[in-house]
Amino acid sequence: MSDPTRDAAFNLLTAVLDRRRTLEEALDALPPIASRDRSAAHRLVAATLRRLGTLDAALEPFLKKSPPDPVRHVLRLGAAGLLLLETPPHAAVATAVALARGRRLHAFAGLVNAVLRRVAEAGPAALADLDSPRLDTPAWLWTSWGADARAIALAHQHEAPLDLTLRPGALPPEGGETLPTGSVRFPAGTAVTPLPGFEQGAFWVQDAAASLPARLLAPRPGERIGDLCAAPGGKTAQLAAAGAQVTALERDPTRLARLADNLRHWRLAAETIAADATEWHPPTPFDAVLLDAPCSATGTIRRHPDVPRLKRPRDILALAETQDRLLTAAATMLRPGGRLIYAVCSLQPEEGVLRVEAAMARGGLRRDPFLPAELPGLPEALTPDGWLRTHPGMWPERGGMDGFFAARLVKL
Repeated sequence: MSDPTRDAAFNLLTAVLDRRRTLEEALDALPPIASRDRSAAHRLVAATLRRLGTLDAALEPFLKKSPPDPVRHVLRLGAAGLLLLETPPHAAVATAVALARGRRLHAFAGLVNAVLRRVAEAGPAALADLDSPRLDTPAWLWTSWGADARAIALAHQHEAPLDLTLRPGALPPEGGETLPTGSVRFPAGTAVTPLPGFEQGAFWVQDAAASLPARLLAPRPGERIGDLCAAPGGKTAQLAAAGAQVTALERDPTRLARLADNLRHWRLAAETIAADATEWHPPTPFDAVLLDAPCSATGTIRRHPDVPRLKRPRDILALAETQDRLLTAAATMLRPGGRLIYAVCSLQPEEGVLRVEAAMARGGLRRDPFLPAELPGLPEALTPDGWLRTHPGMWPERGGMDGFFAARLVKL
């Protein structure tokens, strides 16, 4: 009999690895299934993608030759259940064999049965001698992360916690830990919708690191602030909650509509405009601009384990060109003396410090370094040049954080 969870998981995994679709896109394209099956499939595929290199290495001793990709995907899902999710061996093997047959891979059903039985017999010992952080990280990413690579890769093995940013005056839901930066953290796997205050828009989901760029802009009541590439709206909400007059730009009308819906739910107001930030100009210059630029999102791999399987080095170069155009446009929107925060949820230096240095070299902007007092509990996130650099290996005792780069510049 077919298992809807495994069927959905196979569709998701093949969409990411074979058709290079994001996991979010693949989830949206799934045919209707029970919500529990959908959630279980997502969990299985996320675990598989998170530990893909390790799973392949664990399977390798039991394969005489490389199987076709669909068969390898079945084996990966079965091994993930056995080694990562504590699925009972008989269930993991039986559902994998059924999946192979259901996908017209009858000729390989015996192979799937034999290999996964061997993996089940080996148990945790199958992983004991493997350098999992290294195996699970594409070589180009590992190299680019330098001395922090192992700490980052170790953090990527675990699901991210749930962080909330509170609307001013709202009480934190019980059971959360208030972090030094002001975010409220709940354990990984916590569902947000049942939390008291959700229906009233008392908070929004935002990783602790993602909340820092808006805080570092230090918005003041009445200031005119532009938020570029603003969807889904967490940073817009922070700026509006501080009393600023916010203009939120988003090129994608669908994403802009989602931002507007979010602001209504959080009971906050901002002007929303569907426009390309590289082509739009404000009627009068802004006092400050927040540019959270499109990027590779390598800082969010804990939440999006498909990223290492979809991004390529050439993508970074193309994104850097877009970031340069956005930085140039953002500078033109500012009054003299106006502040600009440039931020990316990326761990790649080409998208961070190199973009800021290039912007300053073009003229018209000077650096405004962050001060230690602006980063309570995070002195290690302040670079020697005064930039912000977080990565998932920071705060390991608290559950880590996303990778972000942020810089503050002032218009001359």
